[in-house]
Amino acid sequence: MIVSMQQVHKYYGANLVLSDLTLEVNDEDKIGLIGRNGTGKTTILQLIAGMDKQDQGDIAIRKMTKIGYLEQTAERSEQTTVYEVLSEAYGEVRDIQRRMVVMEASMSDEQVFADESKLNQVLAKYAELQEQFEQAGGYEMEARINQIASGLSVPTDHYQRLFASLSGGEKTRVGLASILLANPNLLLLDEPTNHLDVSAVEWLENYLRNYKGSYVIVSHDRYFLDQVVNKIVEVEDGEASIYHTNYSGYQQEKQERLLKQFSDYQDQQKQIKQMKEAIKRYQEWGKIGGNDKFFRRAAAIQKAIDRMEKIKRPILQRKTAEFEFNLGDRSGEDVVTLLEVEKSYGDRLLLTDASQLLRYGERVAIIGDNGTGKSTLFKLILGQEKPDEGEVMLGSRVQVGYLAQDSKPQVNQTVLQYFREEAGLEEGTARGRLAQYLFYGADVFKGICNLSGGEWTRLRLALIMHAKPNLLMLDEPTNHLDIESREALEEMLEDYSGTVLAISHDRYFINKLAQQIWQIKDRKLLSHIGNFDDLREKETKKS
Repeated sequence: MIVSMQQVHKYYGANLVLSDLTLEVNDEDKIGLIGRNGTGKTTILQLIAGMDKQDQGDIAIRKMTKIGYLEQTAERSEQTTVYEVLSEAYGEVRDIQRRMVVMEASMSDEQVFADESKLNQVLAKYAELQEQFEQAGGYEMEARINQIASGLSVPTDHYQRLFASLSGGEKTRVGLASILLANPNLLLLDEPTNHLDVSAVEWLENYLRNYKGSYVIVSHDRYFLDQVVNKIVEVEDGEASIYHTNYSGYQQEKQERLLKQFSDYQDQQKQIKQMKEAIKRYQEWGKIGGNDKFFRRAAAIQKAIDRMEKIKRPILQRKTAEFEFNLGDRSGEDVVTLLEVEKSYGDRLLLTDASQLLRYGERVAIIGDNGTGKSTLFKLILGQEKPDEGEVMLGSRVQVGYLAQDSKPQVNQTVLQYFREEAGLEEGTARGRLAQYLFYGADVFKGICNLSGGEWTRLRLALIMHAKPNLLMLDEPTNHLDIESREALEEMLEDYSGTVLAISHDRYFINKLAQQIWQIKDRKLLSHIGNFDDLREKETKKS
């Protein structure tokens, strides 16, 4: 056993986050840690990594365990370069390398070179360092750094950039590469697929499938979980439920468990009811006959009830977001037309000869590696950018609802104030709409600046819904949403009769949404009928 967490409790202020949580991580465990946002998944990783302390319970880590922890937000000193972060795992190698450089300089010193005894001493020490360098993997260091950095879409021209200057997504990729290079025997990864394009996610899946150690991964990426885990741990109501399967198996097994628990609960409640009726009868007989024997029998039955291990009533249907898009006027048949579009940034060509037609009611997913121009394509359609060549046209009566990857505005407003101002609604109506997006009670008084990424996405979806668009343009809509919110969004889009154009690297979402895929590859905009799995099957047959 690598990690043992027994009856762990953790408070943040007065808020009990983990309650009597028990969890073990064994050799070769590939664990997916799931649960709603705010249920304590990141807290579990921090407790295992020793970055936080439990309030109650025991946590034991096997001696000599080397832990690699990918946080959602990892920082370094301001002057640290990307290459320095990538090579952190090779601290010993780089130290030997520096000493070798010093010795190489001393070998060319005339005084040393002229003194055979000194030169032989230096050469002997240098040979010793060379052997240490080889044993520590020094000669493979550059190749391994480049291999893992390339797999996670970290270009070599970023190596000398300051880590602090990178975007959040770039920092995540560099941090993940650094941890994989360290080759720990226990990986703790918090949302590792956030900010990765499909190619990088597939590379990571292949890496993890061949990984010899154990790992615990917090993720809402259902397709990814199906590929890389053999155990699901669901955190709910502060406790952990274990499922020895992947995500798809968990879905089926959880439903079966809930139904059995509910059946057992009903049977037990029926038994308790019968026992309480018997207690009542014995007590009445005891009063009528003045016989203590009946009171003793009643007391014995009550003790049996008290000793009984009570089955919790399972929550079969928890509150979930009720995303609902009401369609306004329908648009014309041709919604978006691209004719021989070309677009560059400086001397970098992103798109050339891009021609596509998006018709009313179609659901199209846009995929492509990071930096290939997906968001630029959206900006062209929205008129925020102009093409260098060709035409981009919106059809008649098109009303766009655009979900961008926006950061939160720096406003001193609550959720309710912001929503009312943007939507122009009375307080009662606004509260009702916000409740559909899981903003209940005191949640509506949260400051905009204090919202999590998932809460900010839900609030923007509420505003888009209110505008009744007939064309939804969604840029990474599932980012920051937990699994239940993703499922609610998918159900809403299935019922939505307008047109959907979505940039996404969430393959599960694409499979449920897309009737067609637009793929940006080698500066071309390619069209494929079907969903993500259909595209992969077609590519496999070609190869």
